[in-house]
Amino acid sequence: MLLSSFSGQPLEAGLDEAGRGCLAGPVFAAAVVLPLDFACDYLNDSKQMTARRRDRAREQICREAVAWAVAEASLEEIASFNIAQASYLAMHRAVDALGVRPTHLIVDGNRFRPHATLPHTCHIGGDARFQSIAAASVLAKTFRDDRMHELAAAYPQYHWEQNAGYPTAQHRAAIREHGPTEHHRLGFRLL
Repeated sequence: MLLSSFSGQPLEAGLDEAGRGCLAGPVFAAAVVLPLDFACDYLNDSKQMTARRRDRAREQICREAVAWAVAEASLEEIASFNIAQASYLAMHRAVDALGVRPTHLIVDGNRFRPHATLPHTCHIGGDARFQSIAAASVLAKTFRDDRMHELAAAYPQYHWEQNAGYPTAQHRAAIREHGPTEHHRLGFRLL
């Protein structure tokens, strides 16, 4: 069972990203403040959930959260700063877009670029330990998957509706055959 809070503060925000290891598309991040009594039986790290459960959880999170926001960093930002810094940039944008001012940030992972005014704590595997980080994981992944489905319609040969831009054998074979698109991260090892 996931924990409702780390700090015990009612405006604690969970942060997570999606798409860091992809070969194509922007990196997304989400920030979520949940009520301390939030309950979703199947909420977990988004990678451990089925697509159907992620979609159902997304609806509930968006409906019941105290506040939530999703943001992204572009391919140009990924190329300029590197993927880690672009992920932190997307997280900061999500925090700054929240409708409330959080009192503490809990971040999935072991590193984070500190926010200018908010304290934070990093948690390795936090998306499988804390509800708000799991909720951020779900929102970041589902919103990014939506974007990759949109791009897949224009570039069906890359199968982004299935692989979301991750380095699968099928995706790499398509890059080998068709070359990279303007949505590929050219600074990454594509093949």
